[in-house]
Amino acid sequence: MAAERAVVARARRRVGLLVGLAVTVLVSLVGAVSYGMLVRGQERQIQRELAYTAVRGDPSGPPGCTWLFLLHDGQLVSGAVPAPAGFPLTAAMTATAATRTPATDRIERNGTVYFVLTEPRGEDVVQAIFDARYQLADRRHLLLALAVAELVGLLAAVVSGLVVGRLTVAPLAEALARQRRFIADVSHELRTPIAQLHTRAQVLARRAGSTGVPANYRSELDRLVGTSRRLGEVVNDLLLSARLAAMPDDRPATTAVDLAALAEAAVVAETDRAAEQGVTLTLSRPDVPVPVPGVESALRRVISELLTNALRHTPAHGRIDVTVRRRDDVAELMVVDTGEGFDPADRIFDRFHSGVGAEKRHTGLGLALLREVVTGHGGTIEARSHPGQGAQFAVRLPVRSGPDP
Repeated sequence: MAAERAVVARARRRVGLLVGLAVTVLVSLVGAVSYGMLVRGQERQIQRELAYTAVRGDPSGPPGCTWLFLLHDGQLVSGAVPAPAGFPLTAAMTATAATRTPATDRIERNGTVYFVLTEPRGEDVVQAIFDARYQLADRRHLLLALAVAELVGLLAAVVSGLVVGRLTVAPLAEALARQRRFIADVSHELRTPIAQLHTRAQVLARRAGSTGVPANYRSELDRLVGTSRRLGEVVNDLLLSARLAAMPDDRPATTAVDLAALAEAAVVAETDRAAEQGVTLTLSRPDVPVPVPGVESALRRVISELLTNALRHTPAHGRIDVTVRRRDDVAELMVVDTGEGFDPADRIFDRFHSGVGAEKRHTGLGLALLREVVTGHGGTIEARSHPGQGAQFAVRLPVRSGPDP
């Protein structure tokens, strides 16, 4: 269920992010267009004001926020209202008087922006100055309004993104739930006939060994026994996966589980099998319990599957070392073998994985289920290996606080 919840949550986040991004971009685009149109309109209006003042204005009475200077026979004529400091631009007026070429300047001074138009008027030269402080104030007000609109739009985008994401992903969550129920139902229905098939295959194989059946028949019967056993394992894995994907409230309650005791029991159970294969199996554990919160049957399955996997890939005269230790608030289980190993690029924790040498590898849900169980217990599982150099699996779980089990 953790993986499914992650998929659904990721899909919701993506949909919400896309909706939020679309709304944010739309608000920003509208704001940028509005601001651009305002600036362009203001500058056109300023240019019209300057042109009108330069052509028809009188230095003694120009419109508000505008000053007009006249250069007549080398004498500067100004109005009664004093101009801002630094004006007029005498250099610009002198240059225009000499070249008879109009000039436009934009001057930032005194905390505002002045637009200056210098052009000939008959034999004279005029210079019109426009103070754009009110236009700049309008721009600031518009930017503030756009910032508020952007914040409101962003909030609306987040809310709408969450709503749209939930509504959009709801069918996906329902489909996953239906798939999970289907797998659980089918697996449950298949368990009994597959178990019967495996039992009958075992009976036939034993009878064939005691009645002188040809060797090739006995070999085929042994193969049938192995195939039916693996089929049963796959069905059990599917059923366990469906149960693990159930809601957390449907899972068994967690208790304090001694990880060291579980590992010791698993090693004892596999000792005879390891001896038959010529593999040395060792255990290193502390003398005190290593309690972890969890479901005992699920954690036992983790250790058993790791040992089974190690025995499957470790040849005769190989070695498997199981180590349980506690490091502060973390319990660590290590299973190290000297087997065939695997390519680090292989995604061995993917479902139905088959990598290099797939004909020798178990293809199913085993390691994928291990990761689901471990992560469901708040832990992590890692694997390190190289082809021909063995493998190392490390399971780390949080230690249970309080008295030991």
